[in-house]
Amino acid sequence: MSADVVIVGGGVIGSSIAYHLLAIAPGTSVCVIERDPSYRAASSALSASSIRQQFSTPVNIAMSRYGMTFLKSIGEHLAVDDTEPAIGLTERGYLYLASATTRETMLASHATQKQCGADVTLLEPPELARRFPWMTVDGIALASLGLSAEGWFDGYSLLQAFRLKARALGAEYLTAEVVRFEMQAERISSVVLADGRRVSCGNVVNAAGPHARSVAAMAGVDLPVYPDKHCIFVFDCMEPPPESPLIIDPSGLYVRPDGRRFLCGAPRQDDSRREGQTLEVETDLFDTVVWPLLAARVPAFESIRMTAAWAGFYEMNVLDENAILGKPPNRSNLYLANGFSGHGMQHSPAAGRGIAELILLGEYRTLDLRPLGYDRLLQNKPLRELIAS
Repeated sequence: MSADVVIVGGGVIGSSIAYHLLAIAPGTSVCVIERDPSYRAASSALSASSIRQQFSTPVNIAMSRYGMTFLKSIGEHLAVDDTEPAIGLTERGYLYLASATTRETMLASHATQKQCGADVTLLEPPELARRFPWMTVDGIALASLGLSAEGWFDGYSLLQAFRLKARALGAEYLTAEVVRFEMQAERISSVVLADGRRVSCGNVVNAAGPHARSVAAMAGVDLPVYPDKHCIFVFDCMEPPPESPLIIDPSGLYVRPDGRRFLCGAPRQDDSRREGQTLEVETDLFDTVVWPLLAARVPAFESIRMTAAWAGFYEMNVLDENAILGKPPNRSNLYLANGFSGHGMQHSPAAGRGIAELILLGEYRTLDLRPLGYDRLLQNKPLRELIAS
Protein backbone atom coordinates (compact mmCIF):
# COMPACT_ATOMS: atom_id res chain seq x y z
CA MET A 1 0.00 0.00 0.00
CA SER A 2 1.28 3.47 -0.82
CA ALA A 3 0.07 7.07 -0.92
CA ASP A 4 1.38 10.44 -2.02
CA VAL A 5 0.34 11.84 1.37
CA VAL A 6 -0.34 9.90 4.57
CA ILE A 7 -2.20 11.86 7.25
CA VAL A 8 -2.00 10.54 10.81
CA GLY A 9 -5.27 11.58 12.43
CA GLY A 10 -8.67 11.89 10.80
CA GLY A 11 -10.21 14.57 13.00
CA VAL A 12 -11.21 18.00 11.75
CA ILE A 13 -7.60 19.09 11.06
CA GLY A 14 -6.56 15.91 9.27
CA SER A 15 -9.79 15.75 7.28
CA SER A 16 -9.52 19.42 6.32
CA ILE A 17 -5.99 18.80 5.02
CA ALA A 18 -7.20 15.75 3.07
CA TYR A 19 -10.02 17.76 1.50
CA HIS A 20 -7.81 20.70 0.58
CA LEU A 21 -5.13 18.47 -0.94
CA LEU A 22 -7.69 16.94 -3.29
CA ALA A 23 -9.47 20.21 -3.98
CA ILE A 24 -6.18 21.78 -5.09
CA ALA A 25 -4.70 18.73 -6.82
CA PRO A 26 -7.33 16.17 -7.89
CA GLY A 27 -5.83 12.74 -8.32
CA THR A 28 -3.41 13.04 -5.42
CA SER A 29 -3.44 9.78 -3.47
CA VAL A 30 -4.30 10.62 0.14
CA CYS A 31 -4.49 8.08 2.95
CA VAL A 32 -5.92 9.19 6.31
CA ILE A 33 -5.19 6.90 9.26
CA GLU A 34 -7.66 7.24 12.12
CA ARG A 35 -7.66 4.80 15.00
CA ASP A 36 -11.23 5.52 16.16
CA PRO A 37 -13.69 6.10 13.28
CA SER A 38 -16.51 6.52 15.82
CA TYR A 39 -14.78 9.71 17.04
CA ARG A 40 -16.28 9.11 20.49
CA ALA A 41 -13.17 10.41 22.25
CA ALA A 42 -11.96 12.73 19.48
CA SER A 43 -11.25 16.33 20.38
CA SER A 44 -13.15 17.39 17.25
CA ALA A 45 -16.32 15.68 18.47
CA LEU A 46 -16.02 17.01 22.03
CA SER A 47 -15.33 20.66 21.22
CA ALA A 48 -17.44 23.67 22.19
CA SER A 49 -17.03 24.69 18.51
CA SER A 50 -16.93 28.46 18.39
CA ILE A 51 -15.12 31.01 16.23
CA ARG A 52 -13.82 34.48 17.02
CA GLN A 53 -11.78 37.26 15.51
CA GLN A 54 -10.76 38.58 18.91
CA PHE A 55 -7.15 37.43 19.02
CA SER A 56 -4.13 39.63 19.61
CA THR A 57 -1.88 38.14 16.90
CA PRO A 58 -2.52 38.97 13.23
CA VAL A 59 -1.98 35.38 12.05
CA ASN A 60 -4.76 34.02 14.29
CA ILE A 61 -7.10 36.85 13.32
CA ALA A 62 -6.45 36.08 9.64
CA MET A 63 -7.09 32.36 10.17
CA SER A 64 -10.40 33.06 11.91
CA ARG A 65 -11.53 35.50 9.23
CA TYR A 66 -10.73 32.92 6.58
CA GLY A 67 -12.51 30.27 8.64
CA MET A 68 -15.71 32.28 8.97
CA THR A 69 -15.78 33.00 5.24
CA PHE A 70 -15.38 29.27 4.61
CA LEU A 71 -18.12 28.32 7.09
CA LYS A 72 -20.57 30.84 5.62
CA SER A 73 -20.10 29.33 2.16
CA ILE A 74 -19.67 25.73 3.31
CA GLY A 75 -22.06 24.39 0.70
CA GLU A 76 -19.81 25.67 -2.09
CA HIS A 77 -16.88 23.72 -0.67
CA LEU A 78 -18.20 20.59 1.02
CA ALA A 79 -21.48 19.63 -0.66
CA VAL A 80 -21.58 15.99 -1.75
CA ASP A 81 -24.09 14.90 -4.42
CA ASP A 82 -25.84 18.28 -4.14
CA THR A 83 -26.34 17.75 -0.39
CA GLU A 84 -25.00 20.68 1.58
CA PRO A 85 -23.77 20.12 5.15
CA ALA A 86 -25.73 21.80 7.94
CA ILE A 87 -23.47 23.04 10.72
CA GLY A 88 -25.87 25.35 12.58
CA LEU A 89 -23.66 28.42 12.29
CA THR A 90 -24.89 31.08 14.73
CA GLU A 91 -23.30 34.50 14.29
CA ARG A 92 -23.93 36.25 17.59
CA GLY A 93 -20.47 37.41 18.62
CA TYR A 94 -18.06 37.07 21.50
CA LEU A 95 -18.27 39.42 24.46
CA TYR A 96 -14.95 39.69 26.30
CA LEU A 97 -15.03 41.32 29.73
CA ALA A 98 -11.91 42.99 31.11
CA SER A 99 -11.06 43.88 34.69
CA ALA A 100 -9.01 46.93 35.63
CA THR A 101 -5.83 44.85 35.40
CA THR A 102 -6.59 43.64 31.85
CA ARG A 103 -8.09 46.85 30.43
CA GLU A 104 -4.86 47.99 28.76
CA THR A 105 -4.35 44.56 27.23
CA MET A 106 -7.84 44.72 25.75
CA LEU A 107 -7.13 48.16 24.30
CA ALA A 108 -3.89 46.97 22.68
CA SER A 109 -5.56 43.85 21.30
CA HIS A 110 -8.46 45.91 19.96
CA ALA A 111 -6.05 48.11 18.01
CA THR A 112 -4.50 45.02 16.38
CA GLN A 113 -7.93 43.57 15.59
CA LYS A 114 -9.08 46.76 13.89
CA GLN A 115 -5.87 46.95 11.86
CA CYS A 116 -6.58 43.41 10.66
CA GLY A 117 -10.14 44.23 9.63
CA ALA A 118 -12.03 42.62 12.50
CA ASP A 119 -15.54 43.95 13.12
CA VAL A 120 -15.30 44.62 16.86
CA THR A 121 -16.25 47.44 19.19
CA LEU A 122 -15.34 48.48 22.73
CA LEU A 123 -17.97 49.09 25.39
CA GLU A 124 -17.38 51.10 28.55
CA PRO A 125 -19.31 49.81 31.60
CA PRO A 126 -22.32 52.17 31.27
CA GLU A 127 -22.81 51.23 27.62
CA LEU A 128 -22.29 47.56 28.45
CA ALA A 129 -25.04 47.78 31.08
CA ARG A 130 -27.42 49.49 28.63
CA ARG A 131 -26.81 46.93 25.88
CA PHE A 132 -27.03 43.91 28.20
CA PRO A 133 -29.26 44.97 31.13
CA TRP A 134 -29.47 41.38 32.38
CA MET A 135 -25.75 41.35 33.14
CA THR A 136 -23.95 42.51 36.28
CA VAL A 137 -21.07 44.80 35.35
CA ASP A 138 -19.42 44.87 38.77
CA GLY A 139 -15.65 44.60 38.42
CA ILE A 140 -15.74 45.24 34.67
CA ALA A 141 -13.52 48.05 33.37
CA LEU A 142 -14.06 47.50 29.63
CA ALA A 143 -15.71 45.05 27.23
CA SER A 144 -15.06 44.03 23.65
CA LEU A 145 -17.92 42.81 21.46
CA GLY A 146 -17.67 41.13 18.07
CA LEU A 147 -20.30 42.68 15.82
CA SER A 148 -20.04 40.10 13.04
CA ALA A 149 -18.06 37.04 11.91
CA GLU A 150 -18.03 35.49 15.39
CA GLY A 151 -20.21 32.83 16.94
CA TRP A 152 -20.54 29.05 17.20
CA PHE A 153 -21.50 25.98 15.20
CA ASP A 154 -21.80 22.18 15.29
CA GLY A 155 -18.20 20.98 15.28
CA TYR A 156 -19.03 17.31 14.79
CA SER A 157 -21.00 18.17 11.67
CA LEU A 158 -18.05 20.17 10.32
CA LEU A 159 -15.73 17.22 10.96
CA GLN A 160 -18.07 14.86 9.13
CA ALA A 161 -18.50 17.33 6.26
CA PHE A 162 -14.73 17.53 5.71
CA ARG A 163 -14.44 13.74 6.00
CA LEU A 164 -17.30 12.95 3.61
CA LYS A 165 -16.07 15.43 1.01
CA ALA A 166 -12.48 14.20 1.24
CA ARG A 167 -13.68 10.63 0.69
CA ALA A 168 -15.89 11.72 -2.20
CA LEU A 169 -12.82 13.28 -3.82
CA GLY A 170 -10.85 10.07 -3.42
CA ALA A 171 -9.23 10.09 0.03
CA GLU A 172 -8.89 6.67 1.64
CA TYR A 173 -9.58 6.37 5.37
CA LEU A 174 -7.94 3.48 7.21
CA THR A 175 -9.02 2.38 10.68
CA ALA A 176 -5.66 1.65 12.27
CA GLU A 177 -3.10 2.86 14.79
CA VAL A 178 0.33 4.08 13.74
CA VAL A 179 3.10 2.50 15.83
CA ARG A 180 6.28 3.38 13.96
CA PHE A 181 7.87 5.28 11.10
CA GLU A 182 10.49 3.66 8.91
CA MET A 183 13.21 6.16 8.06
CA GLN A 184 15.65 6.59 5.22
CA ALA A 185 18.08 9.29 6.31
CA GLU A 186 15.93 12.40 6.91
CA ARG A 187 12.90 11.00 5.15
CA ILE A 188 9.99 8.87 6.36
CA SER A 189 9.74 6.03 3.87
CA SER A 190 6.74 4.21 5.32
CA VAL A 191 4.21 4.27 8.13
CA VAL A 192 3.91 1.03 10.11
CA LEU A 193 0.51 0.12 11.58
CA ALA A 194 -0.29 -1.92 14.68
CA ASP A 195 -1.56 -4.82 12.59
CA GLY A 196 1.77 -5.03 10.74
CA ARG A 197 0.72 -3.30 7.54
CA ARG A 198 3.00 -0.71 5.99
CA VAL A 199 1.98 2.33 3.98
CA SER A 200 4.73 3.74 1.77
CA CYS A 201 4.50 7.50 1.61
CA GLY A 202 5.62 10.52 -0.32
CA ASN A 203 4.79 12.87 2.56
CA VAL A 204 3.45 12.44 6.09
CA VAL A 205 1.27 14.85 8.06
CA ASN A 206 1.04 14.68 11.84
CA ALA A 207 -2.56 15.69 12.61
CA ALA A 208 -2.89 13.44 15.66
CA GLY A 209 -4.45 15.98 18.02
CA PRO A 210 -3.67 15.28 21.69
CA HIS A 211 -1.55 12.29 20.58
CA ALA A 212 0.68 14.46 18.38
CA ARG A 213 3.67 14.38 20.72
CA SER A 214 4.03 10.59 20.55
CA VAL A 215 3.56 10.57 16.77
CA ALA A 216 6.24 13.24 16.33
CA ALA A 217 8.59 11.26 18.57
CA MET A 218 8.40 8.36 16.11
CA ALA A 219 10.25 10.63 13.68
CA GLY A 220 12.66 11.91 16.33
CA VAL A 221 10.89 15.28 16.59
CA ASP A 222 10.30 16.89 19.97
CA LEU A 223 6.85 18.48 20.13
CA PRO A 224 5.71 20.32 23.28
CA VAL A 225 2.09 19.26 22.84
CA TYR A 226 0.16 17.55 25.64
CA PRO A 227 -3.47 16.54 26.27
CA ASP A 228 -5.26 19.09 28.45
CA LYS A 229 -8.71 18.13 29.71
CA HIS A 230 -11.55 20.62 29.70
CA CYS A 231 -15.07 20.01 30.99
CA ILE A 232 -18.17 21.38 29.30
CA PHE A 233 -21.49 21.72 31.10
CA VAL A 234 -24.99 22.23 29.68
CA PHE A 235 -27.77 23.82 31.73
CA ASP A 236 -31.35 25.05 31.54
CA CYS A 237 -32.39 28.49 32.77
CA MET A 238 -35.92 29.41 33.84
CA GLU A 239 -35.68 33.00 32.52
CA PRO A 240 -32.84 32.99 29.96
CA PRO A 241 -31.23 36.30 29.00
CA PRO A 242 -32.26 37.25 25.46
CA GLU A 243 -29.87 37.29 22.48
CA SER A 244 -26.80 36.51 24.53
CA PRO A 245 -23.40 36.47 22.84
CA LEU A 246 -20.67 34.09 23.94
CA ILE A 247 -19.41 35.66 27.16
CA ILE A 248 -15.82 35.39 28.39
CA ASP A 249 -15.64 36.48 32.03
CA PRO A 250 -12.40 37.89 33.52
CA SER A 251 -12.30 34.75 35.69
CA GLY A 252 -11.90 32.60 32.57
CA LEU A 253 -15.45 31.26 32.69
CA TYR A 254 -17.23 31.13 29.33
CA VAL A 255 -20.93 30.66 28.59
CA ARG A 256 -23.01 30.72 25.41
CA PRO A 257 -26.50 29.75 24.28
CA ASP A 258 -26.95 26.24 22.87
CA GLY A 259 -30.38 26.26 21.33
CA ARG A 260 -32.77 26.68 24.25
CA ARG A 261 -30.09 25.72 26.72
CA PHE A 262 -26.68 27.11 27.64
CA LEU A 263 -23.22 25.66 27.38
CA CYS A 264 -20.38 26.71 29.67
CA GLY A 265 -16.91 25.84 30.86
CA ALA A 266 -14.80 26.43 33.95
CA PRO A 267 -11.68 28.60 34.09
CA ARG A 268 -8.73 26.64 32.74
CA GLN A 269 -6.81 24.64 35.35
CA ASP A 270 -3.62 24.12 33.24
CA ASP A 271 -3.33 20.36 33.62
CA SER A 272 -1.57 20.02 30.27
CA ARG A 273 1.41 18.10 31.67
CA ARG A 274 -0.52 15.98 34.16
CA GLU A 275 -0.05 12.30 33.47
CA GLY A 276 -2.87 9.80 33.17
CA GLN A 277 -5.72 12.18 32.41
CA THR A 278 -9.01 10.57 31.46
CA LEU A 279 -12.18 11.97 29.94
CA GLU A 280 -14.12 11.54 33.18
CA VAL A 281 -16.16 14.68 33.83
CA GLU A 282 -15.29 16.58 37.00
CA THR A 283 -18.90 17.36 37.90
CA ASP A 284 -17.97 19.03 41.18
CA LEU A 285 -16.51 21.91 39.16
CA PHE A 286 -20.01 22.97 38.19
CA ASP A 287 -21.27 23.40 41.75
CA THR A 288 -18.07 24.72 43.31
CA VAL A 289 -16.66 26.95 40.55
CA VAL A 290 -18.90 27.42 37.53
CA TRP A 291 -22.32 28.05 39.05
CA PRO A 292 -21.17 30.74 41.52
CA LEU A 293 -19.36 32.59 38.71
CA LEU A 294 -22.38 32.31 36.42
CA ALA A 295 -24.78 33.64 39.06
CA ALA A 296 -22.47 36.51 39.95
CA ARG A 297 -22.27 37.68 36.33
CA VAL A 298 -25.86 36.95 35.20
CA PRO A 299 -28.41 36.98 38.06
CA ALA A 300 -30.86 34.89 36.01
CA PHE A 301 -28.33 32.07 36.21
CA GLU A 302 -28.98 31.68 39.92
CA SER A 303 -31.91 29.44 38.92
CA ILE A 304 -30.42 26.85 36.61
CA ARG A 305 -30.25 23.08 36.30
CA MET A 306 -27.33 21.17 34.81
CA THR A 307 -28.66 18.74 32.20
CA ALA A 308 -25.53 17.30 30.59
CA ALA A 309 -21.76 17.39 30.74
CA TRP A 310 -18.77 15.96 28.92
CA ALA A 311 -14.99 16.30 28.79
CA GLY A 312 -12.57 16.61 25.90
CA PHE A 313 -8.88 17.20 25.34
CA TYR A 314 -7.23 20.32 24.00
CA GLU A 315 -3.96 19.56 22.20
CA MET A 316 -2.06 22.10 24.28
CA ASN A 317 1.17 23.61 23.01
CA VAL A 318 2.80 24.44 26.32
CA LEU A 319 5.31 26.85 24.74
CA ASP A 320 2.76 29.49 23.76
CA GLU A 321 -0.70 27.89 23.31
CA ASN A 322 -0.66 28.43 19.56
CA ALA A 323 -0.61 26.03 16.63
CA ILE A 324 2.61 24.51 15.27
CA LEU A 325 2.38 24.34 11.48
CA GLY A 326 4.82 23.33 8.76
CA LYS A 327 7.98 21.26 8.55
CA PRO A 328 10.41 20.56 11.38
CA PRO A 329 14.13 20.67 10.52
CA ASN A 330 15.91 17.52 9.34
CA ARG A 331 12.71 15.75 8.29
CA SER A 332 12.26 16.38 4.61
CA ASN A 333 8.75 14.96 4.17
CA LEU A 334 7.08 15.45 7.58
CA TYR A 335 4.52 18.20 8.08
CA LEU A 336 3.06 19.27 11.42
CA ALA A 337 -0.46 20.50 12.11
CA ASN A 338 -0.52 20.36 15.89
CA GLY A 339 -0.89 22.20 19.19
CA PHE A 340 -3.96 24.29 18.38
CA SER A 341 -4.68 24.67 22.11
CA GLY A 342 -8.44 25.03 21.73
CA HIS A 343 -8.41 26.90 18.40
CA GLY A 344 -8.37 23.88 16.11
CA MET A 345 -12.03 23.76 15.16
CA GLN A 346 -12.24 27.39 14.08
CA HIS A 347 -8.84 27.31 12.38
CA SER A 348 -9.31 24.00 10.59
CA PRO A 349 -10.24 25.54 7.20
CA ALA A 350 -7.19 27.84 7.18
CA ALA A 351 -4.80 25.20 8.54
CA GLY A 352 -6.03 22.63 6.04
CA ARG A 353 -5.59 25.02 3.16
CA GLY A 354 -2.16 26.12 4.35
CA ILE A 355 -0.67 22.65 4.88
CA ALA A 356 -2.07 21.48 1.54
CA GLU A 357 -0.43 24.45 -0.21
CA LEU A 358 2.85 23.81 1.56
CA ILE A 359 2.89 20.17 0.45
CA LEU A 360 1.74 20.72 -3.11
CA LEU A 361 3.17 24.14 -3.94
CA GLY A 362 6.10 24.42 -1.56
CA GLU A 363 4.83 27.62 0.04
CA TYR A 364 1.82 29.24 1.66
CA ARG A 365 -0.28 31.06 -0.93
CA THR A 366 -3.62 31.97 0.65
CA LEU A 367 -2.44 32.99 4.14
CA ASP A 368 1.08 33.47 5.47
CA LEU A 369 1.22 30.96 8.31
CA ARG A 370 4.99 31.17 8.81
CA PRO A 371 4.64 32.84 12.26
CA LEU A 372 3.29 29.47 13.48
CA GLY A 373 6.30 27.51 12.22
CA TYR A 374 8.47 25.09 14.20
CA ASP A 375 11.45 27.47 14.16
CA ARG A 376 10.05 29.47 17.05
CA LEU A 377 10.35 26.37 19.25
CA LEU A 378 14.03 26.00 18.45
CA GLN A 379 14.64 29.70 19.05
CA ASN A 380 12.49 29.75 22.19
CA LYS A 381 10.49 32.66 20.79
CA PRO A 382 6.90 32.01 21.82
CA LEU A 383 4.05 33.65 19.94
CA ARG A 384 1.71 34.27 22.83
CA GLU A 385 -1.85 35.46 22.73
CA LEU A 386 -2.77 38.24 25.12
CA ILE A 387 -6.41 37.11 25.08
CA ALA A 388 -7.70 34.00 26.82
CA SER A 389 -9.30 31.22 24.77
